[in-house]
Amino acid sequence: MTGRLHVALAFDDGFWAPAYAAARSVCIATTRRADLVFHLLEWQVSAAHRAELDGLVAEYGAQVVHYPLEGDPTLRDLTAALPRSRAFPPIVYGRLLLDRLLPPEVERLVYLDADVLVRAPIEVLLGSDLGGRALGAVAEPGRHRLIAGDDMRARRGPFDPAEPYFNSGVLLIDRAGWAAADLPGLLGRLVASGEIATLYHDQDVLNLAFRGAWTELGFRWNLQKPHPALKALDPFIVHYTTGFKPWRLLNYVAFGSTYRHVMTRDLVRRYRRYRWARRFAELRRRLFGPGSGRP
Repeated sequence: MTGRLHVALAFDDGFWAPAYAAARSVCIATTRRADLVFHLLEWQVSAAHRAELDGLVAEYGAQVVHYPLEGDPTLRDLTAALPRSRAFPPIVYGRLLLDRLLPPEVERLVYLDADVLVRAPIEVLLGSDLGGRALGAVAEPGRHRLIAGDDMRARRGPFDPAEPYFNSGVLLIDRAGWAAADLPGLLGRLVASGEIATLYHDQDVLNLAFRGAWTELGFRWNLQKPHPALKALDPFIVHYTTGFKPWRLLNYVAFGSTYRHVMTRDLVRRYRRYRWARRFAELRRRLFGPGSGRP
């Protein structure tokens, strides 16, 4: 893989520090740091936190491009009728607009969720053969229950648990094929038909869009639910998909200590204080009403 190495992340202010750690892990795992371009799709990320992310420029020579989307009319219109929650703010749908947001010279890129640790050169993943398909991804290990629900009969949706289904936290994307899928158009049709109510957020949307048209990558490129014993598999990308996140006090996960050094011990401490302050402010708002706590 020659030329620029394009990596995209999408996150809100609650995940600024994990996004920093994910991007910094990419820098640490490659010798081609000056070729890295991070495209950061952001939702209400403060100027101070953007400055922290810009630290990657001085430390590694990588390029950082910010895309503040809270005022973007395309994302606003896209998400107006979509399900959202504290766990799934509007920015989770921002990556569906990657082909419209990124500059035209970006022909291939890797998308990463913010809760990952990259341990292998990202250019190896970027150079993977997609066999002419638009998307490369790793199978979702919990797909059967995710698709079928409790007792494998509680959830009714568009997927059969026997068919391939991928986790969308690590994606290798061919820009032209992604654009051809017209993800905003598909989303609009799902909203109009009411089918969106049966879907698991944008991961289901992506699996619908690329059904039978994605290339399966080796599981080491997206090791999910990483129990400490799975360190022996020497994964390329660790994806902390459970509630045990490596920045929390309770973090029984693979490479937890390594992760905290990647985020840096100082930033881990500051991020924990930030998270507690947010929770306290939210509690004040619930108890005493709007305006009683800072966001």
